[in-house]
Amino acid sequence: MKKFIKLLGITLLTLSLVACGGTKPTEEATEGTTEEVVEETAGETEKLVVSATLDPHAKILEFVKPILLDEYNIELEVIVLDDYYVFNKALDAGEVDANYFQHVPFFDEDVKANGYEITNIAGIHIEPFGFYSNTITSIDEIEDGATIVISNSVADHGRVLTILDKAGLIKLSDDADAIAATISDIVENPKNLQFVEVKPELLTISYENNEGVLVAINGNYAIQGGLNPAEDAVILEQADATNPYVNIVAVKKGTEEDVKIKALVEVLTSDTVKEYITTTWANGSVIPTE
Repeated sequence: MKKFIKLLGITLLTLSLVACGGTKPTEEATEGTTEEVVEETAGETEKLVVSATLDPHAKILEFVKPILLDEYNIELEVIVLDDYYVFNKALDAGEVDANYFQHVPFFDEDVKANGYEITNIAGIHIEPFGFYSNTITSIDEIEDGATIVISNSVADHGRVLTILDKAGLIKLSDDADAIAATISDIVENPKNLQFVEVKPELLTISYENNEGVLVAINGNYAIQGGLNPAEDAVILEQADATNPYVNIVAVKKGTEEDVKIKALVEVLTSDTVKEYITTTWANGSVIPTE
């Protein structure tokens, strides 16, 4: 499987270039100071393999590469994938050392469904979820019976529906879980909105094909599709410290204390990387955690 993943990653990276409850790092992952980690990684260069989606995760990791090599003597290999359901399977199988692509609700759901022995060790950034349209510029223009295209990932449903609830387009039941809510939790739907589900990686295509009056697109796919969340979204999710959808680094259980993993976390949560994220995505489409 390792060879398949590497080949798939290279292919997807080539094609892409042509064309996620937030948590802080665990105490175990951050208890060592920079000096201690540097001392532990001194000696021969060691390799660290991390899988990621292209935007923005792999780009952030590419920025991190020279820092890890120069300061920690670690050679970072980034494998770019596009299928959400390959990442954690590969990590659990030991084909990569870590992955960086998902938010906590997706991670929790995937681990629960598959029994993966992997763990969340650090929250890095938030990608605000947006609703996009080629036909309207305001939710006031939505007609009765209009279609809204959403991800078929159940882990996204609570997030999407909560945004629509806050926008006043639907009302969720008072006891609905903001993360786990489903369409069945809708108690008021005054515009009789219809929901169509597609794979997350096909959402930008649905937007381009005008398949719904609104298309709810995850931040990384919006960026990859050339959209600017701050400017193009008809509805944009609030992104602050209370947002549960922080994108995380996950590793195999038992590797949390590996010096290469600790170095990766130190760098990704450093002020240097936070400044890089803020500067590179100045439009607010990617926001570092506090």
